[in-house]
Amino acid sequence: MRIVRDYQFVQAADRGASVAIGNFDGVHLGHQTVIDIARRAAPDAPLGVLTFEPHPREFFAPDAPPFRLMGREARTSRLAKLGVERLYELAFNASLAALSPDAFSRNVIRDGFGLKHVVVGDDFCFGQGRAGTAADLVRHGKEMGFGVTIAPLLESADRTVSSTAIRTALGEGRPRDAAAMLGHWHRIEGEVITGEQRGRELGFPTANMSIAGIHPPAFGVYAVLVDVVDGPHAGSYHGVASLGVRPMFGKNQPNLETYLFDFTGDIYGATLSVGLVDYLRPEQKFDGLEGLIAQMKSDCTRAHDILAAI
Repeated sequence: MRIVRDYQFVQAADRGASVAIGNFDGVHLGHQTVIDIARRAAPDAPLGVLTFEPHPREFFAPDAPPFRLMGREARTSRLAKLGVERLYELAFNASLAALSPDAFSRNVIRDGFGLKHVVVGDDFCFGQGRAGTAADLVRHGKEMGFGVTIAPLLESADRTVSSTAIRTALGEGRPRDAAAMLGHWHRIEGEVITGEQRGRELGFPTANMSIAGIHPPAFGVYAVLVDVVDGPHAGSYHGVASLGVRPMFGKNQPNLETYLFDFTGDIYGATLSVGLVDYLRPEQKFDGLEGLIAQMKSDCTRAHDILAAI
């Protein structure tokens, strides 16, 4: 997949794509539907996604609590798995935010990237002040020579599939409901960092990861599927993970600690992708280490049984 970040300097090979436009936070089933429509709309054209970094909400409210389901690297990886050939990742800044809807269509879509076809959801808004609508984009396409398809919102059995609904499910400790809307397990990805090695002292060595910058799912213990993405131990593993602030050990920054079953080795610095499968229990503080160790053994047994059934 080729990544293009400047619409004013575009190689000929990166023009003429059929593109889905949006933020694609989570790359959920609704996003995947929009991408599939773009694939079918112009099958002879490169398949692309046009998105923004940072997310516009982060640009306009930089001090707001984290809301993103995934960082840019995880989003890029997920889009590549869907067969996206061109990722147009525009820097969302004051200049881009100031473009009128007409200027965005002309300068970015037509003259900049030279897109053949674009697909958006029917709630799509664009341009300064979010003044442009999907209907405006259809009109611009007719005037400027690019095709436009408006994709309807995707609904599951009882809700509209959206990043907001997925955040709610995760925040309530319902990772399987989130997965049903995502079309894949919700994954937290990042580098394994050095922790305080308390897990090793307790007989459960864990891989520690920061969750800074992403929306935190419910704090607690999860059965997880883990991919070690790189390094000598690359592969897929089962495990159990604790997400939160470790109340047994004072006040700490939230992080993710993952224990891999039947694993020995050094994975410091490796990239992990941790898929949340089931929520086992909330965080809790024990009277002593013996109680904590007994509960950890029980958590591992439950997680073993859950993951064996997948």
